[in-house]
Amino acid sequence: MDRSQCRVKLSVQPSRGLVDEKFIVLVQNTPPGFPLTIHSLHKCEDGHSWEAFAHYTTNATGSVNVSEDTSLGGTYSGVEQMGLLWSLRPVPGSKPDLRLRKVNVQTPLVVTISVYQGHQTEGFMDQVPLASTVVERWYMAPGVRRVPITEGGLTATLFLPSGLGPFPGLLDLWGGGGKLVEYRAALLASHGFASLALDYITPKITIETGKMVDNDYFETAYRVLEQHPEVLGSRIAMLGLSFGTSITLRMAVYSKVMKLRCAVCISGSHVQPIHGSVEQILSFFNQNSDRTRVNEENHLIWRDLLLPIPTDPALKVDVGRLQCPLLLVVGEDDQNWPACESAMDMKDVMEGAGKSHLLTVLSYPNTGHLIEPPYSPHVRASAFRTVNLRQKVVALWGGETGAHSHAQEDAWRKTLDFLRENLYGSANPGPASFSRL
Repeated sequence: MDRSQCRVKLSVQPSRGLVDEKFIVLVQNTPPGFPLTIHSLHKCEDGHSWEAFAHYTTNATGSVNVSEDTSLGGTYSGVEQMGLLWSLRPVPGSKPDLRLRKVNVQTPLVVTISVYQGHQTEGFMDQVPLASTVVERWYMAPGVRRVPITEGGLTATLFLPSGLGPFPGLLDLWGGGGKLVEYRAALLASHGFASLALDYITPKITIETGKMVDNDYFETAYRVLEQHPEVLGSRIAMLGLSFGTSITLRMAVYSKVMKLRCAVCISGSHVQPIHGSVEQILSFFNQNSDRTRVNEENHLIWRDLLLPIPTDPALKVDVGRLQCPLLLVVGEDDQNWPACESAMDMKDVMEGAGKSHLLTVLSYPNTGHLIEPPYSPHVRASAFRTVNLRQKVVALWGGETGAHSHAQEDAWRKTLDFLRENLYGSANPGPASFSRL
């Protein structure tokens, strides 16, 4: 195609929005039946670049609408409106075993979308695109406030929704990797929940004393939410992923301080010494370390640590005592934790206790451990370090890219619905808006 005769038009709408908001990619003003490649590129905060691309052929009007037209190949195939995000992968030559995670939620995730002539698979940086545009995806909606929390020895960040409160509260726990991870809490605040991201593995108190936190650390975090003037103290939920699920279930069942309105547990297990501290729970897992396996690609598989489900009641949380609704989200190809087996055991226990009405299980085929907010790139394995490991390992998380990404989208929507139903009731908040950005 002669560039002097045809100027390709590329548009992405909305060009600025939340990371869980879909966009429409439209290519126009090309000849009918014209082969082209649509490419997305993101340079993350650690300096590594990620890309995705898809092959299309323009229709009779010389246009491609990614929301409606079929990708003929690339990092995804078929009609996939958000494939240019969820199929992002490190560019060729990158450091191995990377995982894309947003660190500074006060800045957007910036993606450059470009159009190239022909069906290209490599060398994008060495070519001049026919057209390019930049899009911004945010975790914090306009007006969301980020408030660092240190009181009571906590290492935490509170995200408050825009508008007039008070708002329902949510305590957000990630897994065994530690550090303060904020992006999910920021996105939850963008949907109307006052969300406290909590570091409970590597907080300041642990670094200074060398001792890991006890249960009262989580109760302190709960009280901070409960007593905050912009939080509805009687409407607080807890959400945990992976090891965060262990803590969430323990506190939901046994804490005399935390009166949760509901709980969400993603890719985790109820198996643990129920009277142990965080450090003792980790030690319990280490006792079973001989069960870990390494696959042919030298990826560490942890899921056998907790199999089979023990019959000793002192080694698993008695979910039959739950008094609040519980949502379990599990991937059927989780290679890190035996989440599906744990979910089925919890289902049996709650049915036996007459509590089945409190339990919702979302189980997804071909889905791995890292069930993240929508359109987060699927990572089947990545470098990982927990506080009880002396060196980094490559952990196998599992999942097939397409199925895993679709599960993330479905699980996020249903998680938001679950939280709104149990924390807001009929007074559901409306969607966040970027009209002020």
